[in-house]
Amino acid sequence: MEATKLPLETSVEEVHVLLDSPNPPRLIDCREDDEWHLCRIDGAELVPLSQFGELARHRFTHPDEHLVIYCHHGMRSQRAALWLRQQGFARSQSMQGGIDLWSDRIDPSVPRY
Repeated sequence: MEATKLPLETSVEEVHVLLDSPNPPRLIDCREDDEWHLCRIDGAELVPLSQFGELARHRFTHPDEHLVIYCHHGMRSQRAALWLRQQGFARSQSMQGGIDLWSDRIDPSVPRY
């Protein structure tokens, strides 16, 4: 699939499949530090939305990389993914429903808050 053809949002089910694939996307948690310490998805990297613009310049250096961003319910991650697309990262996506829906549909061991 071409980079520009990826939808801005992707489902928790699709992310689950992608993470188990031979070439998984990079999983980015854009929640804040206190939320990160409550729960997180294994393999995710924390890049808080409050510092996103500043940290992104150093953390994201390959515009062709597939990035999946999540937050609590999907609103902050959508803003982060859209911002990344505006910076040339066309394969940035937001995980719809965030970690809350992930816990509900994919991994109930992830605490809900």
